[in-house]
Amino acid sequence: MPEAAEAAGLGRHLANLIASEGAIGIDRYMAEALGNPRWGYYMTRDPFGLQGDFITAPEVSQMFGELIGLWCAELWRQMGAPAEFHLVEIGPGRGTLMADALRAGRLVPPFLTAARLHLVETSPVLRTLQGTALADHQVSWHQHFNEVPPGPAIVVANELFDALPIRQFERTIEGWRERLVSLGPDGGLRFVRAAQPSPAQALIPEAVQGAPLGSVAEISPASINLARDLAERLLAPGGEGGGGALIVDYGSDESRPRDTLQAVIGHHSHPVLEAPGSADLCAHVDFAQLARTARECGAQVHGPTGQGAFLERLGIGERAARLKAGAGAAQAQDIEAALARLTDPGQMGSHFRVLALTQPGAPEPAGFADPDGGGGGGGGDGGGAA
Repeated sequence: MPEAAEAAGLGRHLANLIASEGAIGIDRYMAEALGNPRWGYYMTRDPFGLQGDFITAPEVSQMFGELIGLWCAELWRQMGAPAEFHLVEIGPGRGTLMADALRAGRLVPPFLTAARLHLVETSPVLRTLQGTALADHQVSWHQHFNEVPPGPAIVVANELFDALPIRQFERTIEGWRERLVSLGPDGGLRFVRAAQPSPAQALIPEAVQGAPLGSVAEISPASINLARDLAERLLAPGGEGGGGALIVDYGSDESRPRDTLQAVIGHHSHPVLEAPGSADLCAHVDFAQLARTARECGAQVHGPTGQGAFLERLGIGERAARLKAGAGAAQAQDIEAALARLTDPGQMGSHFRVLALTQPGAPEPAGFADPDGGGGGGGGDGGGAA
């Protein structure tokens, strides 16, 4: 079984790494388990859909990607309709979201003419699938976001930040101590606690610093760095910046103590340290930290708001009604079920949050203004990945 061989290979690699360097941070463990060039989870398989390990919103229904595409077209108009801009997706999965977005973008032909398509993807398996899904479009692939050429850009990141590596800290009587991955007496992987404080604990949000003994704090330097890169790109001078970014993921609007690291195989929970490389690893996104980082860089922040409210403001109800009007009974039922999954508070509607970044003074992007005049924010904590 290929997955078993990959897990065994990565397990040996991690054991050798720990034996030579000592216990490693959870961020290092996640980076190896998900992105090791030879055995990493995302590098060796297509994890999406019913036959995979989880389902993302673009796989639930075409309506999600279509509305994201129209959101991008409206943001392009708000930017002044530049003759050329970069349309970027970071972590584009199978390419489903972008394919749906570009199909909807046909309603605004000048938008498609102006768009230069860039995908930030490290997995060779997923790049192949993306190339198939977007065969009618010219695509540039990149390993890192900072490789995208300068110029105005609209950036989409759907269920990306939850997979970026995190570090965990436990509040002990001696203070915060990092949770590490080490080897047990049987040679298997286990969690241990560092004996000394770490400089990285300075990244623990102020609201969490005074948490009770026994609390766990999660930070994601990778997420902070990417949020900073996005904000700084938008604010770059001399025509090298401009545009906006849209982040959709599951998480919470407030920084709080939490232990949300989880592994998923076949849509079910799996022990985090068991068979590394065979399971998806993820953690809830701290949207408050992303927003703070972007604001500190000078970007304008919109949201976070619930995915359900965001999609409803973009007109998903009307889109579903049009699709059902031309569908048979069974297909109409599927469309209604997809609508509920994407928007209902008990499903993805409130568990998933939406955040946008723009230049200071830019108009509020579509989907964030409350029709009744209120703000687009709202509480809510993240649920697990579907």
